[in-house]
Amino acid sequence: MPHPTVATSRRLEDVRYDIRGPLSRRAHELEAAGKPILRLNIGNPGLFGFRVPQHLRDAIATALPKSEAYCHQQGLLEAREAVAAQHRRNGAEARPEHVFIGNGVSELIDLSLRALLDAGDEVLVPAPDYPLWTAATRLNGGVPLHYPCPPERAHLPDPAEIEAMVTPRTRALVIINPNNPTGAVYPRELLAALVDVARRHRLVLLCDEIYDSVLYDGAAFTPLAPLAGETPCISYGGLSKVHLACGYRVGWLSVTGHEHRVHDLVRALDLLASLRLCSNVTAQWAIRPALEGPNEIGALTRPGGRLHAARAAVVDAVERSEFLRMVAPDGALYAFPGVDPERLPGFDDAAFALDLLEHEQIILVPGSSFNIAARNHFRLTLLPEPAVLADALARIERELARIARNAARRVA
Repeated sequence: MPHPTVATSRRLEDVRYDIRGPLSRRAHELEAAGKPILRLNIGNPGLFGFRVPQHLRDAIATALPKSEAYCHQQGLLEAREAVAAQHRRNGAEARPEHVFIGNGVSELIDLSLRALLDAGDEVLVPAPDYPLWTAATRLNGGVPLHYPCPPERAHLPDPAEIEAMVTPRTRALVIINPNNPTGAVYPRELLAALVDVARRHRLVLLCDEIYDSVLYDGAAFTPLAPLAGETPCISYGGLSKVHLACGYRVGWLSVTGHEHRVHDLVRALDLLASLRLCSNVTAQWAIRPALEGPNEIGALTRPGGRLHAARAAVVDAVERSEFLRMVAPDGALYAFPGVDPERLPGFDDAAFALDLLEHEQIILVPGSSFNIAARNHFRLTLLPEPAVLADALARIERELARIARNAARRVA
């Protein structure tokens, strides 16, 4: 008689992270069988030939002997001072005592929601979202309420729609700017309107700004904290994307707002940070040179840069496509094309992603994985060489044409 399986937490029943989910496991199986897989599912610069700037490597090498003991639970003081100074340059009243360094922004999102939420508390999350926000809300007992950011509005939210969703249990409003997965960059006027919603309803603003310097064709990033003023705001940043250092696992958050209103929140974060002792010390030495040194990502996103050319390759391929439509991304490292429902009615993004993997050895992420009801989108990263992306879009078009032919045969 077989032994019963070990029961797992019921909190996981509604938690998903398809970016590394079943499709990724199938991709590993195909690779083990000798098939090369083009991985467009994860924004991981080191896998596509990008390298961490040398001055960050040098800073870590020099400070390695000073990295063998725990540091303060909030992080190295010089790193926190550098983060606070960056926020002050942007016009926010930031203090190193309100900065926390974490093992990536992912850990800090979880800590923030754990500090904020009681069971049943609600968090307003964009749809599409980076799915960690929805997952971490649920894992910490909260209820994610998804506000729409549809392509018909250039993937931007409507403040009035968001305000209509607020209830007495709503605690926080999540803003992802520049957005992952859509690449939308929020205008200053829109951000100011969202701050007004938070101010009127005493919500905490949670602003994921990890892609703040990844911008294309004149798009302008507006940091939220200076607009928020005395409204409680947590701003998140890190080394992973702008500084191409995903493996370093370095992120930070900065709490701003009226001192009396954020006092208990900072103390709660300090307690939770203490429980995990501290984040990785070695990589924290790269924070100050990253924030005070040259903006090397800018050369990649400007005309003539590799990321700019990669984005152009995707935009051009979608414009030529018989099946695809897309709002061109203004920021971040992704594109979020949609399949024209009139050309392929009944299209299913998950089935398409699996077929694409099996037939063309390309892995991407179905759009519904980002907590939207529509099933006609997918996300791909802009990190490969432009020629590789152009070839990938040609193979995607080939798979869509195959689906169209099969649908026509069934009708006939």
